[in-house]
Amino acid sequence: YLPRDHAMTLPQPDPAAALARSAIGAMFFSLFGGLWVAAWCVQTYGAQPLRLLPVAAITVLLFMLAWRQFSRHRAAHAAAEQTPQAKRAGRLFNMVNAGQWIAIFIVGNVLKNLGLQAWFIPAVILIVGLHFFPLAWLFKARRHVAIGMALCVWAIGYPLTVRHGPMHPIGCLGAGLILWVAALSAVRAGFAVQQSALPPQK
Repeated sequence: YLPRDHAMTLPQPDPAAALARSAIGAMFFSLFGGLWVAAWCVQTYGAQPLRLLPVAAITVLLFMLAWRQFSRHRAAHAAAEQTPQAKRAGRLFNMVNAGQWIAIFIVGNVLKNLGLQAWFIPAVILIVGLHFFPLAWLFKARRHVAIGMALCVWAIGYPLTVRHGPMHPIGCLGAGLILWVAALSAVRAGFAVQQSALPPQK
C-alpha cells in the first residue's frame, strides 16, 4: 500500500522527457488510428489502393511529426527511463496493455459463442477506451482521459444511432479519427512548448 502522496507512479518529469513521452504516444495513436481508418475504408470501398493512399499519407505524416518531436528530446527521455519509477511504470504499462489484449480475446470469444459477433468492433473500441484510464493515472496524462472517454462514448453511442447498428463501418472510422486527433493534439502541444521554451536536445 502506498501513501496518498505516492499514489502516482511517476515523479514530476523533465519537460523535455515529457515531450518525448507524449511524442511516443502520438506515434502509436497515428499508427493505430491509421489501421482503424483503413479498416473503415476497406469495409466501405473494398481494398482499393487509391482509396487507401490518403489514409497511408495522413498516417505517415502524423507519425513523422511525432518522430521529429521525439528525436529532439531523445536524450532527456533516455535519461528519464533509467529511474526506478520509470522502470516500474514501464512494467505497469505492459500489464495494462496485456490486459487489454486478453480482454479483447475473451470478449471476442464470448460474443462469438453467443452469436453476437456483430458487436465485436464496438466491444474492441470500448476496451481500448477503458485501457486509457489507468494509463492516464500512470503517466499523469490528462489527454488519455479525454481519449478514453471519447472512445467509450463512441463505442456505446454509434451502434444505437446509425443504420445497421454495430455492423456499420463508421465505427472503425470514428475510432481512427479520435486517435488521429489525439496524435495531432499531442504533436501540436509539443510544438507550442518547443517554440516557447525548450531548446532541442543534442
